[in-house]
Amino acid sequence: MGALLTPTRIASAQQRIERIVERLKPWSWLWPPMAFAAGLGSFFLVDRQQWLGAALALGLVLAWTLLLSEGLISRWLSRRGHPTLPRGVATFVAQMIHQETLFFTLPFILVTTVWNSGQTLFALLVGGMALLSIIDPLYFKVAERWRSVYFIFHAQCVFLVLLVTLPIMVHLTTGQSLLLALSITILVALPSFWHLLKQGSFKRWCIFFGITLVLAYTAWLGRIWVPPASLWMTSSALSPAFDTAQRVPQGSMTLTPQAISENGLYVYTAIRAPRGLSETITHAWHHNGQEMDVVELNINGGREQGYRAWSNKQNFPADPSGEWRVDIMTSSGQRLGLIRFKVSEDEELASQADGVIRASGLSGLNLRRFVPRGSNDDETQATE
Repeated sequence: MGALLTPTRIASAQQRIERIVERLKPWSWLWPPMAFAAGLGSFFLVDRQQWLGAALALGLVLAWTLLLSEGLISRWLSRRGHPTLPRGVATFVAQMIHQETLFFTLPFILVTTVWNSGQTLFALLVGGMALLSIIDPLYFKVAERWRSVYFIFHAQCVFLVLLVTLPIMVHLTTGQSLLLALSITILVALPSFWHLLKQGSFKRWCIFFGITLVLAYTAWLGRIWVPPASLWMTSSALSPAFDTAQRVPQGSMTLTPQAISENGLYVYTAIRAPRGLSETITHAWHHNGQEMDVVELNINGGREQGYRAWSNKQNFPADPSGEWRVDIMTSSGQRLGLIRFKVSEDEELASQADGVIRASGLSGLNLRRFVPRGSNDDETQATE
């Protein structure tokens, strides 16, 4: 091994890398549109050609493995007296990987974001990071002068890679992917606070440990703001009846207190998921901000139009008037969609349950019944 890694060979390899980078730099302006096109292409390949999408995801993970090991390799070479790559070259390579990461994951984030929720802020953050990655003066300024910010930027990119690729490559649920992505991201982010331990005092170790706990707790609390990058609601409907043979909502009804108490109400959703992914989602019914019932549904990925699932509520309060909301959530607390309706004596103010399936995304299904907590009269079903 030592004979292979002679100073002459290492220096020669580094010179070749530097020459390649110098030749690429004049054409670097082409990379952002290419990366964006690759991101869009990746989304559709993952959606329609699962194996090819997984291959692209695997390539991205391998690139990240090289990027994360670059610092270790440089320190190993330095300790043995070998020259290392100039920081400018390493930063340029890192920038290309960051761009590919952000534009690879951006379509997934944009499609799965529920735009009338806090997830909008997360989507805007990812969009802002993508913009930063293509503005060379600003990107290199952050990389050279604001190392802590750069480490956090780097960690966020790691989080996005894992969030999107884990369900595709190993079929982890969104909850499992989120927990693993958060754990690895925190480990990657900690070096930005490593300077606290330079003195090695007990107080600094306590501060460092405290920062770790705060980061972990904050990240977990903020999970509802993170789109479930592998799942999204493709369509939804409200209806007073349901054709279980055809799996479609039926009928039309003005949501007055009398009508809803006599007929009940169906909420229909179709959820798109990658092939091979099994997930539990919930329909959480709220009345005037108070949770009434939570209905669990198991879904399976792979169906192009989405996994069709519905919940039927028959047991309403004595006075059901007011604002209603049905949150479509993953088992880990990430929002997939939101359906609002109003029940009122005034027919002009009351919502319509017209049975019309309205598109809201894309998605996949299997027959099952559940009894939600709080009501023996409610039922939920899902079917292929």
